[in-house]
Amino acid sequence: MTDNEETFESEPTDAASSEAEAVASEQATTAGPEAVIPAGETPAADSAASEETAAESAAPAEAAAPAEAAAPAEAAAPAEAAASPADEEYIEEDEAPRVKPAIPGADLVPDIVPDGMEFMDAEARAAAEAEAEEAAARAAEQEQDNEVVAQPIAEVAINLAAGARYTATGKRKTGVARVILKPGTGTYTVNGKTLEEFFPRETLQRIIRQPLEAVGYESRMDVIARMHGGGVSAQAGALRHGIARALLEADPNLRGELKRRGFLTRDPRVKERKKAGLKKARKRPQFSKR
Repeated sequence: MTDNEETFESEPTDAASSEAEAVASEQATTAGPEAVIPAGETPAADSAASEETAAESAAPAEAAAPAEAAAPAEAAAPAEAAASPADEEYIEEDEAPRVKPAIPGADLVPDIVPDGMEFMDAEARAAAEAEAEEAAARAAEQEQDNEVVAQPIAEVAINLAAGARYTATGKRKTGVARVILKPGTGTYTVNGKTLEEFFPRETLQRIIRQPLEAVGYESRMDVIARMHGGGVSAQAGALRHGIARALLEADPNLRGELKRRGFLTRDPRVKERKKAGLKKARKRPQFSKR
């Protein structure tokens, strides 16, 4: 047999061996890793080797499990140790007195603009401010006048002889009061009744007592008056007007002080008469276009 013949014989054997290996690999993939038994090894040897590998893999897993359990425990211990000082500090903060935080802008003065002022121009705003200042000045003057009225007039010289009589007539609206002043204890008799019975309102009583309190004779002279016409308010004003005029008869030097306080001025305000075609003095009937 020549060399060429040997080569031809070896080629078929190689092809047969490659086909056998391909079939074995297909059977191994279909049947699983357990069905494949490599050449030269027995099933018993394969099982022993697998047990050794499983034991080797379990040993590191068991060693890793205690290490992992110990790691969280060690991490928890410092966390608890770190949390305890924080709790102590929080408790200490609660025990300390709390300081109220400052309100931002509390020291600023609010600039309040009255209603309607924001829509005014500079000229209208200046006029409104001037009117407000004038009103404030008038209010201050009125307060000063009230203080002056409360103080009695000094250096009053009225003859308080036993038979002294000072008469005068006062008017207010349609009310008329005929007044007689005489020395006494400060009693008021109006149409045979006391002042409290005839004028139950305290406001009207104060108005009537003002002239005698201004001169300081409220407890040294008696007032006798006869009233007719008007209502209670008009009669009270007429009585005050008559008492002031009677004091002027007793001492003419009191004119300046009594007039400055407004006791000698007859109040001209009266009800306005009704007009023809109107419901009242100014009230008109409702307008109808048709």
